[in-house]
Amino acid sequence: MSFYSDLTKSVKKYFISGVLVVVPVILTYVVLKFLFSSFDSLLQPLLLNLLGYYIPGLGVISTILLILLTGVLTRNIVGAKLYAFGDYIFTRLPIIRPIYSSAKQLLVAITEPSSSSFKEVALIEYPRKGCYAVSFISHRINLEVDGQYKKMVAVFVPSTPTPISGMVVMIPEEEIQILDLTPEEGIKFLVSGGVASPSELKIKNQEKVLADREKR
Repeated sequence: MSFYSDLTKSVKKYFISGVLVVVPVILTYVVLKFLFSSFDSLLQPLLLNLLGYYIPGLGVISTILLILLTGVLTRNIVGAKLYAFGDYIFTRLPIIRPIYSSAKQLLVAITEPSSSSFKEVALIEYPRKGCYAVSFISHRINLEVDGQYKKMVAVFVPSTPTPISGMVVMIPEEEIQILDLTPEEGIKFLVSGGVASPSELKIKNQEKVLADREKR
């Protein structure tokens, strides 16, 4: 019985050690393969027709170069005017408008340093009282209820371990606590399922919250 117990513990120990090595590698491979295939499929069919043969990865390189070229062109006067015209058209098409505008606003919020969205990591009681969820401040809103205005905050509650999806919840401003975490630390906390987190989470005091907002 002792031999069997020792064998079971050893197998379990080695199996867990193997999982810790293999699973992250597999997940990384799957994610990179998905991204590689997605980008590669954007321009690869066109390049295949032009060249007559398939070159793995050429679609990815071409997509990256196309994005860089677009960025360079939009920095000059002619390119900026063309972009403004295209932006004007897309923001007025009935079906495309909500998708295009929302995607643009989300990207601006994430990439622009001057944007205040997603720059604060918040702690809210969700999905019920006594349970807490790490979230990100999206926008502050004045909500009219029965003729009275309430200060609300739209917070994005990401999913784990894929924080690019989630849900938006409107919470009264006084019920939100700002965590002393950077957005990167907040993302790391969510992606790791709470494993990659500090030993204690601290709430920022109001003075520090206001000072950080002024810096942005």
